[in-house]
Amino acid sequence: MAILIIDSAESGKATHELAEEVITIGRSPENLIRINDPSVSNRHAQLQLVGENYRLKDLGSTNGTRVNGLTVTEAQLRLGDRLRFGKVEARLESDVAGGSQPLPETKEIAAKPASSSERPADFSNASPFTKRTRKQDTMGKAILAAAAIAILAFLLSMIGMLQMQAPPIP
Repeated sequence: MAILIIDSAESGKATHELAEEVITIGRSPENLIRINDPSVSNRHAQLQLVGENYRLKDLGSTNGTRVNGLTVTEAQLRLGDRLRFGKVEARLESDVAGGSQPLPETKEIAAKPASSSERPADFSNASPFTKRTRKQDTMGKAILAAAAIAILAFLLSMIGMLQMQAPPIP
């Protein structure tokens, strides 16, 4: 189903669902879609449902009717068309968000518990980071071991010196 979105400086934005076969548009209260703007005639235009689309007919309005910028007396409308009644802008849209196609039917899906939790044979790591590998640094390890031995020897010698008795001072 189509909707007509009218944006008038006088009355603001209004959305009209096009549910009738014949819809009159104008300033007069007898119209199905009333546009309260001085540039719109009392009986300005008419929309008539032909098949699945609407046909627009100007009803001899003073300021004319335009479709996509072109002045028309009659025109077959499509979704997305921009209309103008006098100085009032409007556009024909679908009332379904995101397009005119219906949503697909939902089906019931039977859920079963997993039969096993083993990793598949062709499974690979999905991480974008590669596995980190450290190179063996034997020289660094040797220097670290020698430093540790030197510190240990120093500490042992300090303990030995503290255990010695100092000669008495006369």
